[in-house]
Amino acid sequence: MVFENVFDELKWRGFVEQVTDEDVLQKELSERKLTGYIGFDPTADSLHIGSMVPLMALHHLQRHGHRAIAILGGGTAMIGDPSGKTEMRQMLSRETIIANGEKIRRQIGIFVDFSDQKTKPLVLDNADWLLKLGYIDFLRDIGRHFSVNRMLAAEAYKIRMETGLSFIEFNYQILQAYDFWVLFREYNCELQMGGNDQWGNILAGTELIRRKEGSDAYGLTFPLMTTAGGQKMGKTASGAIWLDAERTTPYDFYQYWVNVDDRDVIRFMKLFTLLSPTDIAAYEVLSGSELRKAKKRLAFEVTAFVHGKPAAEEAEKASEALFGQGGEDTAVPETVLPQEEAEQGIPVPRLFAMSGLARSAGEARRLIRQGGLYIDGKRVDDETRLISTMDFGDEGTLLLRSGKKRYHRIRLQ
Repeated sequence: MVFENVFDELKWRGFVEQVTDEDVLQKELSERKLTGYIGFDPTADSLHIGSMVPLMALHHLQRHGHRAIAILGGGTAMIGDPSGKTEMRQMLSRETIIANGEKIRRQIGIFVDFSDQKTKPLVLDNADWLLKLGYIDFLRDIGRHFSVNRMLAAEAYKIRMETGLSFIEFNYQILQAYDFWVLFREYNCELQMGGNDQWGNILAGTELIRRKEGSDAYGLTFPLMTTAGGQKMGKTASGAIWLDAERTTPYDFYQYWVNVDDRDVIRFMKLFTLLSPTDIAAYEVLSGSELRKAKKRLAFEVTAFVHGKPAAEEAEKASEALFGQGGEDTAVPETVLPQEEAEQGIPVPRLFAMSGLARSAGEARRLIRQGGLYIDGKRVDDETRLISTMDFGDEGTLLLRSGKKRYHRIRLQ
């Protein structure tokens, strides 16, 4: 299968949920090069794999020769997007937002080649124009185009009306629409993409462009990612799976993908890898234990894309070593423990909390009672046990395990 345009590829891979005018957008993307954008609010110092759908969409847009723009929401992050939220976000300082934005800018660069002189992609910060707005002028020029009744009908606002919607959050849709208009006017950007919870905000932008410029603009949303088991994409018992290698090691990143639900593996191959339809078709016929091959390919491809091929190879070898298939386990995440601390004796629950295999000592105690924690392959059955230097053996290490497949090494120093 050869894709004639980026829209056809996005649709086949499962990126398309809603489109403002599907036939027209498909035709436009076939006949000429468009500029499209996606926004990322820097509310944390790393994106997580839930952000990989929009990031991959920008990658495909660029691969097909279109111009990709990523917007850092340095301005909108100071308000907080109420979409999909049941309560107000914590307000962040301007300094924190700037620091987060710099890290996220580098992560976006994994997916978009900003050195490409042909498509000339951009990363812009909406703080550059939003923070300069004069309030009264903005209300007169932009706010008059928005119907409060229509805004209150939006799903994002209806959800929050029961728990409380602050006035500052109520402005978010207007500011996102303003972003689209600025990009349309300054960069000829005609397409905004985002998660399906952004549909109302995107429509507001297309309407503002129509009213201000008398021109058409387009919107496309992606399905909100959940696993076959109903979990939010990227959320695990131990927390989010981050793109930052310091927050989620390449090994743990690899493990997330190699352990996805059987029902998700082909869907995730289409969304999160660049494997061709022919390559993916070869895995679609697998079932049962043979699906492990597909999961390993998925895990390797995604890890190599985000962290580089050497890191993916190390993670693969470590995984094979731990699961009895040979290989080296050097990529298993590791925590160094000072010898003097071990000499005093460390409670097992605290050790598992230090490793990140449990969120807290309390959770570790619960997992012990459930029979889910192991040290050097032996189940831990005593939550009061103290670990000392004598437990580390000749190599000075302990291999902790939570459940069947989550490992962490403690090394004495």
